[in-house]
Amino acid sequence: MGVDQPIAVAAVEDGRVRLLMLVDDEPAQCRLVSAIASRAGWRTVFARDSEMAIAMLGTQDGMMLDAILLDQWAPGSDSAELIVELKARRPALPILLLTSFGSTEGAVAAMRAGATDYLIKPVAPDRLMTALDQAVDLASHAGELQPLTEKLGQDLAFEEIVGAAPGFRTALAIAAKAARSKVPVFIEGESGVGKETLADAIHAASPRAKQPFVKVACGSIAENLLDSVLFGHEKNAFTGAFDRRIGLLQQADGGTIFLDEIDRMPSATQIRLVRLVTDNEIQPLGSPHSYRVDIRLITAADEPLEPMLASGSFREDLFYRINVVQLAIPPLRERTGDLSALARHFLARLAGQPGLRSLGITDEALALLRAYDWPGNVRQLQDVLFRASVLCDGDALTAGEFPTIAAAVEEAGPGDGAAARHADGIGVTLYEPDGNLRPLEQIEADVIRLAIGHYRGRMTEVARRLGIGRSTLYRKLSDLGIDNAA
Repeated sequence: MGVDQPIAVAAVEDGRVRLLMLVDDEPAQCRLVSAIASRAGWRTVFARDSEMAIAMLGTQDGMMLDAILLDQWAPGSDSAELIVELKARRPALPILLLTSFGSTEGAVAAMRAGATDYLIKPVAPDRLMTALDQAVDLASHAGELQPLTEKLGQDLAFEEIVGAAPGFRTALAIAAKAARSKVPVFIEGESGVGKETLADAIHAASPRAKQPFVKVACGSIAENLLDSVLFGHEKNAFTGAFDRRIGLLQQADGGTIFLDEIDRMPSATQIRLVRLVTDNEIQPLGSPHSYRVDIRLITAADEPLEPMLASGSFREDLFYRINVVQLAIPPLRERTGDLSALARHFLARLAGQPGLRSLGITDEALALLRAYDWPGNVRQLQDVLFRASVLCDGDALTAGEFPTIAAAVEEAGPGDGAAARHADGIGVTLYEPDGNLRPLEQIEADVIRLAIGHYRGRMTEVARRLGIGRSTLYRKLSDLGIDNAA
């Protein structure tokens, strides 16, 4: 057992510094996690294996723990078994799992054992800080709203992307057209709306589809390292530069690079990027030479850049060079008509993941999801469905699988949620309680009843709005056994 270096920022919870136990036997990872946690105001203690982790619960530090971070490959026990043991001893203690990319099966087992969240290695500093803070946030302690991980499954082509909302379809159409050229594309939208998915589709539909596609989350890289990561450096270019490094921009030569969170790029890096978009040249740190590169540039921002131009925090010359084609992706709360299709799409993709199975979703559950405002957008919807799928014992997700969503909707009250702004045809039930579609005849009968009620029995207006003749309407009433006073 040990502790990290002195804390630079002392965030205090109930008059004391938060305490994290890291279960891991890799010194390098322990130092990294400790440093990241320290910046978020956490003190870290360490357990090298499962036996030591269980024993530490009985120590003075163990009694003060706020969260546990467990490496999936920590020695001494299967991670799911260790989580069960830890939860049995400390049921309310949040447990987060560190797992390798692609090990979905282990993450599913950990979630079923009681893990609060899991993170993909190597974990970005902001992702870890957010996960730690949310793990002890009482408002989200029921777990459902906590972000889980990066998206599951393969990238999607344009025709596979789900969404019928006009603003969203407009963005897709522009993106599909722009994909065939080399022009820079700028994608604007709130966190979680699907900017990376759109960037994936642009690259896949471009002539560079078989060339490198490099993704960079600018906000997840320390400002003093971003230039080195992007442009590379020569040996001895700065203190600690023991070897020459090829930057990500040079690695993307011939292909595409996606710079996400460009709104968080420091001014010095913006200046260097102007040279790339103007002259197609990069100059590694410490190098007397520049290199020509052929790169397709896609950028994205969570916040509009125009206010940053006015304040001077984002360079105008860079903005106009990266903003040749601008795509604005609307938030999920403005396209709740797409929510049912998105939910079924995600459930179908989740069914193909190890440890998960095919599940339906009831109309009541969909109505509840439509009533929520989704501050985390499509990514949050996927995470919520993932967690519900992991814990569901039945054949379909019901409203009972989403207690935190239900609580948030109830707290918002009538008229405040997304459902109040977008009715989305909730008056017609499309699915059986088991999640399967109802017969077309039954759906058609409900639509006609709804129209008769909506237009107060004025059959000429009902027929006109349904796009059929009066004789056809009366024939359908007879065939379906509907009283025209229904």
